[in-house]
Amino acid sequence: MASCPDDNLCKEKSAMKGVQILGFKKSGKTTLCEALLAELAGRGVAPCALKCTHNPGIDKQDTDTDRFMAHCRTVGAVAGSESALFFNTPRKLSDMLALLDGEVLVMEGGREHAVAPRVLVLREPAEAAQLSDPGMVLGTFGEVRAPGLPHIESVAALADLALERGFVLPALDCAACGRDDCASLAADIMAGRATPGDCATTQVAMAVSVGGRRLTLNPFVERILASGIRGLVSELKGFGPGAVEIRID
Repeated sequence: MASCPDDNLCKEKSAMKGVQILGFKKSGKTTLCEALLAELAGRGVAPCALKCTHNPGIDKQDTDTDRFMAHCRTVGAVAGSESALFFNTPRKLSDMLALLDGEVLVMEGGREHAVAPRVLVLREPAEAAQLSDPGMVLGTFGEVRAPGLPHIESVAALADLALERGFVLPALDCAACGRDDCASLAADIMAGRATPGDCATTQVAMAVSVGGRRLTLNPFVERILASGIRGLVSELKGFGPGAVEIRID
């Protein structure tokens, strides 16, 4: 944990890029997500993925993990080449985003969470209005187009857009940017009235890392923590002006 050991680091947190892929069941959105992840990885970019589903549970029926989940709040699994952590309760989107590690997020589903530019995969043109406000849409993908929306012709073109225009807001809805929620800021970014740097969580006076992963702080919590730590440290012999750095191993 550190309180501004590096002024440039603390002033602006580098933001993950990302896009949301939206479509109804059997539209091809999962296939597109997989293709986009492969395209990004092939370019040397580190992608990560998040799937939002309205199913009651994750696909693990009749596994050992599923049996353990009947009795536990959390269950972890470690194998030779991968690991997982399952929660027995729904988690906030902000909690899940904070756990992800990558440069570009490909988020499948979650149309109730307007935190990134959207790509629509349609079965028929009328579905576009059901999936998203048009102001949040980068374009449609696939055989079906929607009037008034751009159309993305290839996975390579979509990867270009994700890298050029993609962003992911933290879903904290803290209102520190002066807007009601992250969806309002996302709409302003898409309209050119704001940038991802206008998110208050990117302009911080305190940096907290756990296991090498930088955490996103609600600006109010950040101010409370920074003031409290600085107040405690100021009572120590030798304290003086300057950045405060605390490391816990």
